[in-house]
Amino acid sequence: MITLAAAAAATAWAGRASAETHRGGVPWSPSADDAPFHGTREAHFLTDAEFAVVDAMCARILPGDENDPGAREAGAAVFIDRQLASPWGRGELWYMQGPFSEGLPTQGYQADFTPAALYRAAIAAVEGHCATAFDGRGFADLAEDEQDQVLTAMDEETLTFDHVPAKSFFDMMRENTIEGFFCDPIYGGNADMVGWRLVGFPGARYDYRPWLDHGGRRLDLPPVGIAGRPAWRRAGTPAPRR
Repeated sequence: MITLAAAAAATAWAGRASAETHRGGVPWSPSADDAPFHGTREAHFLTDAEFAVVDAMCARILPGDENDPGAREAGAAVFIDRQLASPWGRGELWYMQGPFSEGLPTQGYQADFTPAALYRAAIAAVEGHCATAFDGRGFADLAEDEQDQVLTAMDEETLTFDHVPAKSFFDMMRENTIEGFFCDPIYGGNADMVGWRLVGFPGARYDYRPWLDHGGRRLDLPPVGIAGRPAWRRAGTPAPRR
């Protein structure tokens, strides 16, 4: 038995619903899709100067070159920038009311900075240190061995800052760099899926049933992300960047 309320709801839904009819095949063809979208949305937190520092740090944490891509080539700094502009960067899901204490290493991050605020304050502190210790040069302008010296000092806590936890920043920066190297490209990093190619990960395929009985053999499948894969990019369309 159909009640009057149910009938009214069904009528309202039918009024909102719409359908399309396609004839002559599925309205899609391979290699003609849009390029994978490198980022959940076009948003930035870092200034150009801050971005240069983060990019240089990524390049030393997970180094590479044009023949052996690392975090810089994968666009890890783009991933970090967009994450800092997101609710995560603003700490919207974190308890940020205190009390704040140093805590134990097993307790994880304990600072009173949101991720975005930590990056901004720590980058300023790093730049101030570099200007004093390296004749006025900023981190991005240092030689690679000098950059390694600064990063190692933060990691080993031989370099500290007055108002921002250097070790906490380094730990977060290292973790975010690795995330940016291996994330799905839709989040801004892992450009052309270089991280997945490095470890042989086939990506976010919708169906792995044909290969369930591979017996441990390597699967030489081109990686596929949530938004597709680079081979589907229209000819002449560059990969989105910052």
